[in-house]
Amino acid sequence: MSGYLGIDIGSISTKGVIIDDNNDILVSEYIWTEGNPISAVTKLINILKSKMPKNLKIKGIGTTGSARKLIGLLLNANVVKNEITAHAIGTLEKYPNTKTILEIGGQDSKIILIENGIIVDYAMNTLCAAGTGSFLSSQAKRLGIEVREFSDLALKSNNPVKIAARCTVFAESDLVHKAQVGYAKGDIIAGLCRSVVLNYLNNVGKGKKIKGPIVFQGGVSKNKGVLKYFEEILGEKIIVDENSHLMGALGIAILSKRNSNQTSYSLDIQNIDFKTKGIECNGCANNCEILKIYKNSDLIDVWGSKCGKTFK
Repeated sequence: MSGYLGIDIGSISTKGVIIDDNNDILVSEYIWTEGNPISAVTKLINILKSKMPKNLKIKGIGTTGSARKLIGLLLNANVVKNEITAHAIGTLEKYPNTKTILEIGGQDSKIILIENGIIVDYAMNTLCAAGTGSFLSSQAKRLGIEVREFSDLALKSNNPVKIAARCTVFAESDLVHKAQVGYAKGDIIAGLCRSVVLNYLNNVGKGKKIKGPIVFQGGVSKNKGVLKYFEEILGEKIIVDENSHLMGALGIAILSKRNSNQTSYSLDIQNIDFKTKGIECNGCANNCEILKIYKNSDLIDVWGSKCGKTFK
């Protein structure tokens, strides 16, 4: 039995799926990255191995996300691709008529526009984490509630408070002020959810022609308060898949299957000594920050040289 592993390594969370030849998800897992992608992926793979069928042979590995190159080297991945491509492939597998993908993750967000199954435009947030999952989590902590309670409280409110959420610092200041003058907690939370949507549309989605069918992805897609205001403001019914948080991993797993040469991959990585070492090169005016990648003490790759200088 053949399986194909897809891993999406983000700054906040690490997601993994193993699919079969029909692109069906056999096993999946979602864990926190905790600032250490190598450790997170090692943990993730051990969990997936414990869940997967005993007779399964991994015939392809794909990596995507912010640490895709690093983890691709660790696992000898046959495919390493950016998140835009991975999310689009995963989404189109389940919803082939999709025209717009809205994605909000832990620290970034993106929009992908599709025509006839082809990506025609995209954008990502570049300046601030306002409106992302980490932003909502920090505000939940400030209000003394669990972020899981956001949905119920937001949906009960009929009077969302206006929150200035274009900047994390301003949003926190505004939130504190609204709480101090006596606004109901539910109305503040509803206002936060609405401000996340407005921030996204005014920044990531600025100038984009958003058309249905629309699919909402990422961890924040599980927040029904945010979903409510997306549908209200866009005037469209929005699809949230049960595996919306795994679409990047699904997409890169599908790409690994498409590019597989049917070689079997080992998932026994716990004994691999994998390290990165950063140095500054003073060989020319570029003063490049060089990253050396070591696997069992062997230098396997070097990143960061702008002038073409080689390193040993």
